[in-house]
Amino acid sequence: METLLALANGFSVAFEPSKLLFCLIGVFLGTAVGVLPGIGPALTVALLLPVTFKLDPAGSLIMFAGIYYGGMYGGSTTAILLNAPGESASLATALEGSKMAKAGRGGPALATAAIGSFVAGLIATIGLAFLAPWLVELAIKFGPWDYFALMIVAFVTVSATFGDSPLRGLTSLFLGMLLGLIGIDKLTGQARLTFGVPELLNGVEVTTLAVGLFAVGEAFYVASKRWREPEEIIPIKGSLWMNKQDWKRSWAPWLRGTAYGFPIGALPAGGAEVPTFLSYSTEKKLCKYPEEFGKGAIEGVAGPEAANNASAAGTLVPLLTLGLPTSATAAIMLAGFQQYGLNPGPLLFAEKPDLVWGLIASLFIANVMLVILNLPLIGLWVRLLAVPQPWLYAGILVFATMGTLAVNPSPVELGMLFLFGYLGYLMRRYDYPVAPMVVGLILGPMAEAQLRRALQISLGDPMILLENPGSATLLGIAFIALVAPFVMKGLNKFKAAED
Repeated sequence: METLLALANGFSVAFEPSKLLFCLIGVFLGTAVGVLPGIGPALTVALLLPVTFKLDPAGSLIMFAGIYYGGMYGGSTTAILLNAPGESASLATALEGSKMAKAGRGGPALATAAIGSFVAGLIATIGLAFLAPWLVELAIKFGPWDYFALMIVAFVTVSATFGDSPLRGLTSLFLGMLLGLIGIDKLTGQARLTFGVPELLNGVEVTTLAVGLFAVGEAFYVASKRWREPEEIIPIKGSLWMNKQDWKRSWAPWLRGTAYGFPIGALPAGGAEVPTFLSYSTEKKLCKYPEEFGKGAIEGVAGPEAANNASAAGTLVPLLTLGLPTSATAAIMLAGFQQYGLNPGPLLFAEKPDLVWGLIASLFIANVMLVILNLPLIGLWVRLLAVPQPWLYAGILVFATMGTLAVNPSPVELGMLFLFGYLGYLMRRYDYPVAPMVVGLILGPMAEAQLRRALQISLGDPMILLENPGSATLLGIAFIALVAPFVMKGLNKFKAAED
């Protein structure tokens, strides 16, 4: 009952005209960037962080969430019409969606993707509203040792989840944690790793790192690649709507995709890629028309798209209740919270209930807006694909520079922006994931503070981390998550050598 009352209060905030406008801008931008290959929601939110610095915190966070949801919707358009997923989470959708488009059934493919996204987003947002308060009650009982152990789990799982190599993910994470050490030590008041530069005394700005790695780095990487032959857009033929048979074949995959997406997205090792491919393989096994898979089965679009959007709501569960990001966009959103002096976690629900529940309520509104925007405006989204890449990325560089200078008009800040941009380019060039680096910068100082607090309580005895059942369990999970990828890799090499 308390959850329903809080949600009703959240809707009173979300229905304010200014909040509705922020939500509309967010879902529109999110869909647009989801459509454009390579321009994902993480990059867009990173670009907007400096611009929204002095805007209403609740409205800006609602806009960021709208961009996240919209990006998940929009990625299906290029996956289906271009066989080029705008988001990595749309890879599974491209397998059957592009085949449907080539067979003249692009309309039903886009329709089942949009409606499946709406259904999954709605169910998952309900799950978020009812699961979040329960997690908050659990998190209130956490001690500093539990929080430190939980962050260790987040470090390990995020590093293992992003990219193909856990070792490269950990390298990226440690670079971020090293950057987190720069500035004045809050306990001793001593300057650390500032090298005599006064601008570094306050530490490295998360927004500068995020914009540099995601926006500037991506622009440099795209510019470095050779010209490719232009991709051919498949025109939509026939009816845009689904027939009775399509509806019959889509509703169960929508529900199964939601069942995969939401819980996996809510895990510290979550993300949208795993549930989308699990959904695809499940639908392939359960489909009554297995011969259609690989040639354009509608179940192969409906299930993964539902899983994709359900996972977006799932990632907000640990972000809002524990302050732990499980995706690149969630990491940038965490930077957005910190930009306004807010720390996601159990205290945020007590201190800023209007903001938290307004954000959750706005997700319901965003879902309705997205399903209305996606189908009627499909022609507009397709035209966006014709924007020349040099114009697009040149605009991103200008926008990133102006936004950073607007927040902190300093030559040092501008130099760091392009230094991080070049680092982001090198990381993409050599296949190092960039998201763990942002997570390391955000969570590294927080983990350090919790460890110090735990050691102060135990009078310097580190064994408190293992003597407490909660932290010991979490550290055990982190150790297993760290070792497992290397063990599996070793076993695969052993089997290959035997064969």
